[in-house]
Amino acid sequence: MSGSLLERFLEHLRVERHYSGNTISAYRRDLERLARSADVPWPELRGHHISAFIGLLHAKGLAPRSIQRSLSATRSFFAYLEKNHIVEANPAAGKRAPKARPKLPKTLDTDQAAQLFAFEAKSTIEKRDRAIVELLYGSGIRLSELVNVNISDLDLGNGFITVTGKGNKMRQVPLGTHCVTAINSWLACRSYPPGGEPLFTARPGRRISPRTVQLRLKQLASRQLGNNQLHPHMLRHSFASHMLESSSDLRAVQELLGHADISTTQIYTHLDFQHLAKVYDAAHPRAEAQDD
Repeated sequence: MSGSLLERFLEHLRVERHYSGNTISAYRRDLERLARSADVPWPELRGHHISAFIGLLHAKGLAPRSIQRSLSATRSFFAYLEKNHIVEANPAAGKRAPKARPKLPKTLDTDQAAQLFAFEAKSTIEKRDRAIVELLYGSGIRLSELVNVNISDLDLGNGFITVTGKGNKMRQVPLGTHCVTAINSWLACRSYPPGGEPLFTARPGRRISPRTVQLRLKQLASRQLGNNQLHPHMLRHSFASHMLESSSDLRAVQELLGHADISTTQIYTHLDFQHLAKVYDAAHPRAEAQDD
């Protein structure tokens, strides 16, 4: 009986819902695995069977996305049975797969960051690119914020830049001495235009595009690091990670990044376990080994 219900459901997906053959095959595998796990007829399957099934898949090392797919197949199947008055309720309703860990972008370590800047900018384009990279890594601003910066947003004397972030929220970000020097070097290559002019241009007077910045970073990384995997978001994340490793001040990093909610900063930044171990050894009263 259970087998025939499954076949009727899969036929329904093929004929009436026009699901692809691959999706139907995946649903079949998921539901047959559930049937083996629960070992009861479909109408007798309850919520605790679903919970046990989720636990089984998790214990086997399935990715949260794969578990979610199995749950989706189960919910669809029991919704079909409920609609056809074979079951009274959907036992998979409200069940959730384990949350996937957020994928964090790769970062440069401090040695790689130093290597990235180990060149002398001679041409006008190189000086512009140097200023761009110094600003991205030195302040952690977003690519969209960088390309929209105007010269009037600079306060190089006091070492600040004003950027407009998400939701048109403005914030002031401090600039390090290397960044100020690089920006001054770039500006010296061109006459100071009116205050509303874009800071970075691809052609005289024409604001640089995000795509151009991305391509120039890849070219610079190929030359300095031996690969072209560098992108603006990696520099932003490297800035946040290195700041957090040095200061452990999550609230300050939140302000610098322009995050409205600190939970975003917690997801966006990370400390590696080696650094955490060093912090623990240095700070916790029970960390230091006692002499016998």
